[in-house]
Amino acid sequence: MHLFAFAALLTLSAQPAAAQSILRDAETEAFLQDLAAPLVEAAGLEPGNVDIVLINDPSINAFVAGGQAIYIHSGLIDAADDANEVEGVIAHELGHITGGHINRYSEGMQAASNISLLSLLLGAAAAAAGGGGEAFAGIMAAGQRAALGKFLAFSRVQEASADAAGAQYLSDAGLSGRGSLEFFGKLQNQEFRRGIPRNADREFVQTHPLSSDRIARLREDYTVDPAWDNPVDPEKQKRFTRIKAKLAGYLDPPERTFADYPETDQSIEARYARAYAYHKEALVERSLAETEQLIAADPDDPYFLELKGQVLLESGRPMDALEPLREATEMTGNHPLIGSIFGHALIATEDRANFEEAERVLRAAVARDRMNPFAWYQLGIVYAARGDDSRALLATAEQQILRRDYFNALRSAQSAEQGLPTGSPDWIRAQDVALQARAALEEIRDQ
Repeated sequence: MHLFAFAALLTLSAQPAAAQSILRDAETEAFLQDLAAPLVEAAGLEPGNVDIVLINDPSINAFVAGGQAIYIHSGLIDAADDANEVEGVIAHELGHITGGHINRYSEGMQAASNISLLSLLLGAAAAAAGGGGEAFAGIMAAGQRAALGKFLAFSRVQEASADAAGAQYLSDAGLSGRGSLEFFGKLQNQEFRRGIPRNADREFVQTHPLSSDRIARLREDYTVDPAWDNPVDPEKQKRFTRIKAKLAGYLDPPERTFADYPETDQSIEARYARAYAYHKEALVERSLAETEQLIAADPDDPYFLELKGQVLLESGRPMDALEPLREATEMTGNHPLIGSIFGHALIATEDRANFEEAERVLRAAVARDRMNPFAWYQLGIVYAARGDDSRALLATAEQQILRRDYFNALRSAQSAEQGLPTGSPDWIRAQDVALQARAALEEIRDQ
């Protein structure tokens, strides 16, 4: 698995027919959580209990799926022009959470039987509509029109409710609704490009009201709100442009990155994007040159130091990577994602003298964030190197359960349990992982 600041660490089935990868990055997660914080408070939810998760998907989408988690596609960040547009998205998705739409969505899916739809999204057409007339006709020919209509009408009601709630949360947080309207305008343009006509049949297969209708209704509320003329917070916007550039450098083809952020652009965000793009092209020295310029501009920025360490590590220079990664880990209070990269660098030196520090750093990382299979994998290497096979197996089981490799997770956890001291925390954890894996396997068999 390739880990480079952003990491596709986990997969989830966010849609019936697609598994999507989660992108994990310390800086991006901190920004999204800070962006959401005033809206979460306005929604009456507990701070820290709502997760904002970034999905590696170029489409312009966001959704909620179980618990209190909002999933944002990378394509949405790319399409947004400012932080306020993303705030509008988050406010809308919080409306789905507070409205209890996730549980009701499951009920709606049962009513719609075997129809696969993209639902709870920001104004996108349903899968049937997106597939054009042939897909629509196929569903109708299957005799499912009544169930589809019931589900889609239900979904449109939810969207209207989430719109209203989101508008209220933006107002209560003192945030303008301009970004929300501008983003709906982008979605409206998507509809026009897809050629979705405003007739009864096509509107019938929309999971949401058409964007023009939503814009008209929301404009009435937003323009009279006291927060309407509030500008985008400059610090938020500064962080947003960095995150957007970082994502572009990591995800886009290098040629697009160099076109969007040419050498003539000496801004922080442009250097950030090019540093990633050069590294993807294996142009190590040029990547490091951009990174050194970033550090010179702000020597105390832990994310610039993290980037330098990551470039050095992945370029086969783990010893050189230790200092910047150690600094970045300490500056962020032992952030688990940065710590897992630092732990990897310590192991990659192949110097056993570094393994004790690696174990300490990695144990701290998984203690704060158990949903990190890369950290578990590295920790397993440390345990195996010192001959602690049982804890190595437990670390392997933790990694496998996160990757949904339930069969092997069960075997690893059972083997780990046999070698661990009875009643110890690790022994109990091995039992928990085994139970979780067994339950997942039984659920799969029952489907």
